[in-house]
Amino acid sequence: MLKGSKVGLRARHEEDIPVLQAELHDDVVNHARAQSRPWRPITPGSKASAFVVDDEEQGHVPFSVVELDGGTLVGSAVLWGIDTHNRSAHVGLGLLASARGKGYGTDVVAVLCHYGFVVRGLHRLQIETLADNTAMLRSAERNGFVREGALRSAAWVMGEFLDEVLLGLLAEDWKPASGARPQDGLAPGCADGHLGPR
Repeated sequence: MLKGSKVGLRARHEEDIPVLQAELHDDVVNHARAQSRPWRPITPGSKASAFVVDDEEQGHVPFSVVELDGGTLVGSAVLWGIDTHNRSAHVGLGLLASARGKGYGTDVVAVLCHYGFVVRGLHRLQIETLADNTAMLRSAERNGFVREGALRSAAWVMGEFLDEVLLGLLAEDWKPASGARPQDGLAPGCADGHLGPR
């Protein structure tokens, strides 16, 4: 498990899937705001669920997010679109409604940065999010991500086009905050906020 100051990122367990499916996917508005694909119902137990892990897929590394204090499942995180030639990837995550506003989002981004830059040796991480997702923007910026541009009317969300913001972070610009526990194998970093993948 990779540990931050509040949450841990671990392998997805089979029992996580129905919880993530019900809390993140089956919330139509949340799904529409977090994903670039249209929402559709998924039968419980279906292998079509986005939360089912394909261990053979090398360009997509999903994690379950758990509280360090007690191990309660609080969300999902992913490094996706991993490009080993250009040494880049995208960051995404979604927190259960009960876990938002507790500082977990910024901590998850910090752990994903550590995984991307230190464990995987990547050079660039990128986040795309809706322009009105202040929690995602705040969590990204607290971890050093820089706004690189806006994609006007790029996302179709619940009957309207919304702008997206593109944020990037390079390995040499990443400055982990103080407060991490080196014995956990994670560079420092955490703060406050929640976010969902876009």
